[in-house]
Amino acid sequence: MPVIIADNEQRSQALRDVKFDYDYPDGIDLNPSGDLHKNIVDNVMNRVKESYDVMSARYPSWKAIDEVLTAYIRSDEAELALKSRDDRKPVSIVVPQSYAMLEILLTYMVAALLESPIFRYEGRGPEDVVKAMLLERVIEQQCYYSKVALDLHTVLRDGFAYGLGACAPVWYSEYAIMEQIREKQTFLDMLLGRSGTERFETEQLMFEGNRVDNIDPYSFLPDPGVAIHKIQKGEYVGWIARDNYLSLLRDERNNEQMFNVRYLGKLGSCISRYSQNDSTGRRTKTGVTSPTTSTVSRPVDVIYMYIDIIPREWKLPGSQSNRKGEYPETWLFAVAADQVVISARPLNLNHGRKPVVTFAPDSDGYTIAPVSKLEIVHGLQEVLNWLFNSHITNVRKSINDMLIVDPSLINMNDLKDPQAGKLIRMRRAAWGRGLENAVKQLKVDDITRGNVADASIVIDLIKNTSGAIDAISGFRRKTSERVTATEVQGDRTSGLSRLEKLAKIASLQLFQDLGFMLASQTQQLMSEETYVKVVGDWSRLLADEYGIEMGRVRVTPDDLLMIYDVVVKDGTVPGGEHVEVWTQLLPTLMGDQEIRQEYDIPRIVRHIMRAAGAKDVDQFRRRQMMTQGPAAQVIPNEQVANEVQAGNLVPMEAAGGTI
Repeated sequence: MPVIIADNEQRSQALRDVKFDYDYPDGIDLNPSGDLHKNIVDNVMNRVKESYDVMSARYPSWKAIDEVLTAYIRSDEAELALKSRDDRKPVSIVVPQSYAMLEILLTYMVAALLESPIFRYEGRGPEDVVKAMLLERVIEQQCYYSKVALDLHTVLRDGFAYGLGACAPVWYSEYAIMEQIREKQTFLDMLLGRSGTERFETEQLMFEGNRVDNIDPYSFLPDPGVAIHKIQKGEYVGWIARDNYLSLLRDERNNEQMFNVRYLGKLGSCISRYSQNDSTGRRTKTGVTSPTTSTVSRPVDVIYMYIDIIPREWKLPGSQSNRKGEYPETWLFAVAADQVVISARPLNLNHGRKPVVTFAPDSDGYTIAPVSKLEIVHGLQEVLNWLFNSHITNVRKSINDMLIVDPSLINMNDLKDPQAGKLIRMRRAAWGRGLENAVKQLKVDDITRGNVADASIVIDLIKNTSGAIDAISGFRRKTSERVTATEVQGDRTSGLSRLEKLAKIASLQLFQDLGFMLASQTQQLMSEETYVKVVGDWSRLLADEYGIEMGRVRVTPDDLLMIYDVVVKDGTVPGGEHVEVWTQLLPTLMGDQEIRQEYDIPRIVRHIMRAAGAKDVDQFRRRQMMTQGPAAQVIPNEQVANEVQAGNLVPMEAAGGTI
């Protein structure tokens, strides 16, 4: 598809012939016929083209991966004719080994990273412990409402399939019309001395919080000058999103930062020349495409791009701390149909980052579009497909009768009759001459009988390369008559260590940055109080702080103001550790007095319970234990005497305590 940058001379005449009245933000004139509007569109589209020229080189490889994941190969004319005669006969397929490998990787990632709470926080100082817990519960509630886990699953899948996945954290609010009851006393009610009520409708805020929007790699537009995991260092990052005209009109009505949407109604097609929605390999089997023009709906492609700009050079106003516009600021620009600016505003987020996060598990640390794990084994996948399909083709040919016939000796119509128990008549001239030279079966050798064994070797290569070995997928190849538990555990541990590495990279690249942005946007943009459940590891601290044991805690925006760190997950899954070893070691730890003084046995027990798969260990604790003070510590008598002499220990009566 040829790419032509839109310039001022080639703009649609329709935008010049019509004018709508808009009150643009901050008094900026962004009318489509104005010079400022044209300058912004040119600057944005130049960056789109620069990124597209680099990223589009990867599209053919991604399309090949998409086609492999469909387990479907387009049939040629011979196979189509074969299926038309008998639809039961097999034709060429993709052996779904790459799909199986992807499922194994994703299954581990979901277990290791998407268990609730997805994001964990801890405060920098002692005074921030409870606030960090409340922040964690608020973020968890937002993730549950917005189904963030599903979006993160898509990001992880894109990372393994294409080499990169991307998403954008977005703060949004949902309103709904609610019916309420209020007192209303009519004249009759006053005479009878009774109270009256009436129903009324009011618009209420149902939810405010973060959601995570996936970014299609085919539509992703990063700065090609930086590595994929360092997009914050790039000058810009953007993507193309498919929307529709009526949806954008609705957003314009409710969002004062949007404008110029009505101009789109005057354009014929609003599809971007850079859109790849219908050029991927995802629709190989179904053939379903998105409409570019329709009499029912009007699709619109919108380019969203965060750009570091010097406002003065773009003829835009600077922020309060940069009134002259001489220093860089991050702005968000939205350009619809490649030629209409529908939003332009400074970002003004406290975290100071472009709200886009990427995941590239196989990044080399330098490139913007690294090779994916599925691409690494794609050549082996093609060999596997050829081995299997060539064998099927040969078998299909071999099971048919391949006969050498002398048509002068037999009736050919009788020979072609497919029914069993057929009667084949000799021609009159051949009567009494015998049947030896009339029909002969042609000998066929199966030269592909070894392909199945070769395919097994290729499958093993794919598994060993990807790390999705049998022990991880739930199967174990039999190596001897009796397989010991040590062998099974050793295989599983070796396989898990490779997947733990991938999960740790995902936690560092994706979850740490995303968790930081979600928390910062919540601190900055949360406007109303909410309630969170009091459960899990923090229940005792909340009980001490708020005087309650179970239930819900009221959280105001001010309760979340503190400095926090995002806890990076170690990449393990429940059951990934040697739980049996811990269980066997526990009696030894509990039976030795010196070990009990050195190690915290209850914490060890809780660790074993979590490793075995328990999600909420504190639900098994005695209620009085969850609200009492610090546990007593047992130390030798000699050490007690030394501590008393040094003044570090005093009797409980002297300290104001009671026995």
